[in-house]
Amino acid sequence: MIVFKDLITGDELFTDSYQFTIKDDFFYEVEGKTVTLDKGAGNIDIGANPSAEGGEGDEGVDDSGNKVSGCNIVLASNLQPTQFDKKSYQSYIKDYMKALKAKITEVKGQEAADAFVKKAPACIKEVLGNFKNFEFFLGESQNPDGHVALLDYREDGITPYMLFLKDGIEEIKYVRL
Repeated sequence: MIVFKDLITGDELFTDSYQFTIKDDFFYEVEGKTVTLDKGAGNIDIGANPSAEGGEGDEGVDDSGNKVSGCNIVLASNLQPTQFDKKSYQSYIKDYMKALKAKITEVKGQEAADAFVKKAPACIKEVLGNFKNFEFFLGESQNPDGHVALLDYREDGITPYMLFLKDGIEEIKYVRL
């Protein structure tokens, strides 16, 4: 399995269990699904042990309020919603690009950083042009200096997909022993 982590914060963003493509050699475009997860009695740690008798008198737990719906990528990686207006996003992305360029230089070298800087303006312009369509998510740590993932929906209005900056991600391969 390959886990894709934020290069700056180390937060897990997605895994290779999702179908993805590389868009404009700048983004991972990851296909999602809208799902409803049942976080029912069997999945919630309420700090108590079930009755050893397990008789008819056990009432169980009402789990009707324990369902959560959303994009499976967001739910699986525990991505945290955040908000931007266009001006605050422009400020964020300017600072993030500067920090990411430094990190890319450190990790991948100057040539990779230069290639990133060359591609960035056109791709960010595309994001800003579709700004109103996106929802924004931080990694689990909610570190505001980290990667902000973009969520949009296909033309059907039902199928979610997410965009992640390719150069802002570290691929970690895990092998089963």
